[in-house]
Amino acid sequence: MDKDFVIGVLGGMGTYATIHLFEQYAEVFPAEKEWDRPRIIIDNRCTMPSRVRAFLYGEKVDELVDEMAESMQGLVDAGCSKIILACNTSHLFLPQIYEKVPQLENRVVHIINTCVEKIVSDGISETYLLATEGTIDSKIYQKSLEKHRVKCIVPQPQEYSLIRECIEAVKQNKYTDRVKEIFTDLVNRYPICILGCTELPVLYEKYKDELSCKSVYDPLLLGIVKLKKEFDNE
Repeated sequence: MDKDFVIGVLGGMGTYATIHLFEQYAEVFPAEKEWDRPRIIIDNRCTMPSRVRAFLYGEKVDELVDEMAESMQGLVDAGCSKIILACNTSHLFLPQIYEKVPQLENRVVHIINTCVEKIVSDGISETYLLATEGTIDSKIYQKSLEKHRVKCIVPQPQEYSLIRECIEAVKQNKYTDRVKEIFTDLVNRYPICILGCTELPVLYEKYKDELSCKSVYDPLLLGIVKLKKEFDNE
């Protein structure tokens, strides 16, 4: 085992999504002995400003970029060779972070790019995207997919509040029949769906028996799987 392979996680966006990431890490890296897994260091920086509000309204952008960069550099200083961000929307600020700290760029496992690569390799021609309004309005998924001639369908702006309701349910760890109904209705609309917010896979695990959607893509899980492949090749 390569002891220099250390995974760093910038989490807390939100906390239950980060807990779910840690569970996925344990499953993706099976081990007879604990030391068979790579070390993982999690900075659950839940005190950061809102990523969605920073993108949509320009609110506290400099503060957010500074805090993200500080945490990512801190993970590197702690020995992390790879960094994963437990939030899709946070990836919108990576260019500004790389301007401040260029050496971070080759450390980051970009979960959005990883998800797009997987969709393309699977031969998918059309997919539905569920995400925060920041991620959807940024078109970060749509532009990347369309480069590969994959059509990306997104919810209507008037439906953003429904997605937000689902995300907040996970952040608060409060689930209702209404949340279940909203989530299953959204996911079941199309045969292929990207769960483009790290809270949504938590709901997927909770309600997957109610879903008829043929296939879902969890970008964060795909990022962890990519790390596993790199770890195995070390």
